[in-house]
Amino acid sequence: MGAQLRVYKRRIRSVTATKKITKAMEMIAASRVVKAQRKVAASTPYATELTRAVTAVATGSNTKHPLTTEAENPTRAAVLLLTSDRGLAGAFNSNAIKAAEKLTAKLEAEGKEVVSYIVGRRGVAHYNFRERKVAESFTGFTDDPSYADAKKVAAPLIEAIETETAEGGVDELHIVYTEFVSMMTQTAIEARLLPLSLDEVAEEAKPAKGEILPLFDFEPSAEDVLDALLPRYVESRIYNALLQSAASKHAATRRAMKSATDNAGELIETLTRLANQARQAEITQEISEIVGGASALADATAGSD
Repeated sequence: MGAQLRVYKRRIRSVTATKKITKAMEMIAASRVVKAQRKVAASTPYATELTRAVTAVATGSNTKHPLTTEAENPTRAAVLLLTSDRGLAGAFNSNAIKAAEKLTAKLEAEGKEVVSYIVGRRGVAHYNFRERKVAESFTGFTDDPSYADAKKVAAPLIEAIETETAEGGVDELHIVYTEFVSMMTQTAIEARLLPLSLDEVAEEAKPAKGEILPLFDFEPSAEDVLDALLPRYVESRIYNALLQSAASKHAATRRAMKSATDNAGELIETLTRLANQARQAEITQEISEIVGGASALADATAGSD
């Protein structure tokens, strides 16, 4: 019985150490998600104004720009998947990967060849394990992305959309990321970045009630303005998606670590009860042995008399 008690005590020490680790990770994730939320909020005004400028140029001119004009028969599409570099975030990465696979299947059903771009080691590992071709991958910054990281990700995508499909380019650009809704809710979504759907962009950039939008003059031309604005538009959208994904990952980590901490606490309580029962049984057995020995000694003494 003493051996069993030692096993329980050893498991209690082990689970207690694990609980301390998960609690620390929960607190770290909680602090990081607040910072990520602030960055998302700070990036929104820039993205909104940039969207309005793009809408003004695209709708206020007759210019047929390759980034705003859909191909008659699109044959190739790029899909950018945002995952994290680290795990311990519950279903965060698997949900994003499932959304990307669903989108890929949909595009392939439409007869389009899909070119995959991956952000995050988890997504890269998933595609490599299944021996799926990845055009380019980006890792090392998913926990705290910067605008420079967004530009690095956007550069090959913009180049691909500007290149003819016969020369290895793409007709469409889609993005799959996890949108931060609240601390308890994060949703994997997909969106088409290019070519721009002017109706959707106009709805996103719709002014507040009573707000008067400025008039625009395009110099040297609307096409040149689009050449300058649309890459910035793509970069800002990718940057916002990276921030949303980072905030979602930290929130998912916090929730997963809180669940692990709570489970460790319950396991410690269960093991403590079992250890107490084992100790009580051991004490009872020792008392029984002492009483039995005393009775046997008394009987032996009485027999000798």
